[in-house]
Amino acid sequence: MQDNVQPENAGIQKVGISALIGSAIEWYDFYIYGTAAALVFGTQYFPSFSPVAGTLAAFATFAVGFIARPIGAIIFGHFGDRVGRKNTLVLTLLIMGCATVLIGAVPNYSTIGVWAPIALTAIRFIQGFAVGGEWGGATTMVVEHSPRKKRGFYGGLPQMGVPIGLVLSTAVFSAVSALPDDDFMSWGWRIPFFLSALLILVGLLIRVKIEETPTFAEMAKAGGKAKIPFKEALVHGWKEILLTAALYLGHGVLFYVITVFVLSYGTSELGLPESLLLTCVMIAAGLEILLVPAFGALSDKLGRRTVYIAGAVGAIVMAFPFFAVLETGSPILIGAITILVITLCHAAMYGPIAAWYAEMFGPSVRYTGTSIGYQIGGAISGFAPMIAGVLVGTTGGASWPLGLMWMIAVGIGIAAALIAKETRGVSLTAKSHPSDSSATEGVEVENVESL
Repeated sequence: MQDNVQPENAGIQKVGISALIGSAIEWYDFYIYGTAAALVFGTQYFPSFSPVAGTLAAFATFAVGFIARPIGAIIFGHFGDRVGRKNTLVLTLLIMGCATVLIGAVPNYSTIGVWAPIALTAIRFIQGFAVGGEWGGATTMVVEHSPRKKRGFYGGLPQMGVPIGLVLSTAVFSAVSALPDDDFMSWGWRIPFFLSALLILVGLLIRVKIEETPTFAEMAKAGGKAKIPFKEALVHGWKEILLTAALYLGHGVLFYVITVFVLSYGTSELGLPESLLLTCVMIAAGLEILLVPAFGALSDKLGRRTVYIAGAVGAIVMAFPFFAVLETGSPILIGAITILVITLCHAAMYGPIAAWYAEMFGPSVRYTGTSIGYQIGGAISGFAPMIAGVLVGTTGGASWPLGLMWMIAVGIGIAAALIAKETRGVSLTAKSHPSDSSATEGVEVENVESL
């Protein structure tokens, strides 16, 4: 089996665009939920709670999606490593899109009572379940199609989906939030969820036209599929799974705190205008769109670890200053520090990890291993807004616990980066892949097409 035998222009652009669009839709769906949880769900679905308790309950439903993600990673990882990357990605996108549209249609508490929060939580779980198989498949697809020396750059394309999804969701919510308050709270907030249907249609039309990766096709032809990818990933790649989860914590906690929790904290605790916070996040995310693949490309030159740690150190330095600047209320300073943290610190950490994750695992468990590690980290990070809310509530609105939580999470990411192997340029094939023993020995495989 040869590694990346295809020429660079043989479909990689189409695959990259497909992964980018799918990822953008994924994160659009997730961020509109996060924004709605911060601004709407507390009063619409938990009206009998106090304002603080209602917001915490809304953030709890946000976290439910992250609990579902590792489950989705296991299930869809199995299909991705057994049936193929492409078909599994079509399925995850379809399920994710349907769930998002249904969230917009859930009646509020005043209409159906307790069934409203129950339905919201259940559909959120389904949405998270589908997302669990999306990122690992998209990045695996791109990296396995990429030339060896440009995996960081092309792996950064699906990573662009995060800021793109954030820009789209923030722009749409900014538009509907301009409605009169009564209209926004009764029906305006639902529009972003319904608009997801159009994005899903575009994504599906593009995704069904891409080809399966050469790595998977050759592995299947040679009889190298794992019988139970989840089992093999745990037995032979458990260390890599833990490291990928820890790497996620480094960037995930700070990002969810800024893009989800601060919307609630800034408006309720600091009295900042909602429009100011949404605008700052949208501008920062717009700039990050270009910087994520740039940092991915830089990791092709300097190494995944070097670029990640550089961004993480910057994030550590900015932890306490970020909240101190929020307390000043200055739009210019708030905008500047938000842009700085997202475009430099977060982008440097997030840009290289698609290639880094995929390079850690052998082809027989690559979809499963990357998905599980990423989604475990995501599940833990998903509780960050809720934990932050508890910290603020128990300390009388003090911001120092938020900075401390931020620093601890990034510190965990730095520790993982120091432990993890530098994988830039490694082979992606089963016979020579050095980072995952399941790729070279001890793997149960079979040369059949059945599940």
